[in-house]
Amino acid sequence: MNANNTTAGTDEALLREIATALVDLSRLRTVPNPVYPARVQNSYNRLVLHCLRNGVEPPGSVPELARWARVRPLSDWPLKLPADAQHASHRLSDPETRLPSQLCLEWEVSAADPAAELFENEVIHEALATCRAACNPGAYTAFRTLLTTRPVLTGAELALLGGDPECGMLLLSVLKRCYEPVPASYLMDGAGWQCGRCLCLMIPLIDGGHRCELDRCRRDGTGADGKPIRADNGGLFQLSRPLRMFVTSPGLAETDLQAALHRRFGITAEMWPNFDAYDLRVPLPDGRHWAVDVKDRVNPALLARTLTPFRSDPPYDRAFLVVPHYRFQENEAYGRQFRRHVPLDLAGRIELLDGGAFLRLVGKEIAIRPERAATPIEGDDHA
Repeated sequence: MNANNTTAGTDEALLREIATALVDLSRLRTVPNPVYPARVQNSYNRLVLHCLRNGVEPPGSVPELARWARVRPLSDWPLKLPADAQHASHRLSDPETRLPSQLCLEWEVSAADPAAELFENEVIHEALATCRAACNPGAYTAFRTLLTTRPVLTGAELALLGGDPECGMLLLSVLKRCYEPVPASYLMDGAGWQCGRCLCLMIPLIDGGHRCELDRCRRDGTGADGKPIRADNGGLFQLSRPLRMFVTSPGLAETDLQAALHRRFGITAEMWPNFDAYDLRVPLPDGRHWAVDVKDRVNPALLARTLTPFRSDPPYDRAFLVVPHYRFQENEAYGRQFRRHVPLDLAGRIELLDGGAFLRLVGKEIAIRPERAATPIEGDDHA
């Protein structure tokens, strides 16, 4: 179904403004003058006007708006949203860390002027352009691997990247823009605490303990066995939050899938082939190739609306979008909601599966056609 037909008459534009305002607030490091940036104040004013027009008591201030984001599930906001967009149990801010949730960042990215998407795309595209100009796809692969596996660096480690032959010597200026100084709110007694799974810095909680900001780590409980990292070796730097959320998090799922393919079937999937045409190119024993993009998104409707065709070089026979299984556990309608919002020209061309279902399909294909050779077809015709 065309997404434009499913969103008419809704308040999605206002929700995008609110999400963007919450993200803007979270990025403030000092008290500006005026106290709230214009975009924050304007979104608050529009929400107040919307509430008054609909006979609802509005939030009494910008801090009250931020409290709404923490305590009210999206389905309880006075907004007319498609059922697919409400996510009854999800909030725009994490109640414990008080930071914008991943759902909030996804809505912010879908806004007309998404700071997160603009930053992410700018640095990724600059890295791509630099590596293409140098005819060095290996440097781009090393760059993506670094963003996935080392979201936190000491100042000394960041400085040493300039001598790294894999990607640092070529992309040092880009890398310096990817990493930013860690705010004091992430530190306790001069140290940060890295999540045991993703290695991102966890956020200290008021009542003690730490909480990872990535949805999957919190759900799995894998961050509990984290480790401290001190800020006394040139300070601490971490990837910007858009990169942690939309590059590091799915990058972990990508490498997990690559490792599972090798462990179960002896298949060595190529990561980010031809300067990130897609995430994994999976060679089957009979000569065919499957193309995979891995996404870890809360909102299947927003994911579907932003879907684009895979590039056809290198060629492939089938195209898949793989989402971690826990997203389907959280939302049993994830697949149906995704299919309702896929652009018409892509319906049926890219198959949505969770990681386990994709691995089972690979196993089934190998069992059915273990050795028969086939010539890969240009993927853009069959995605």
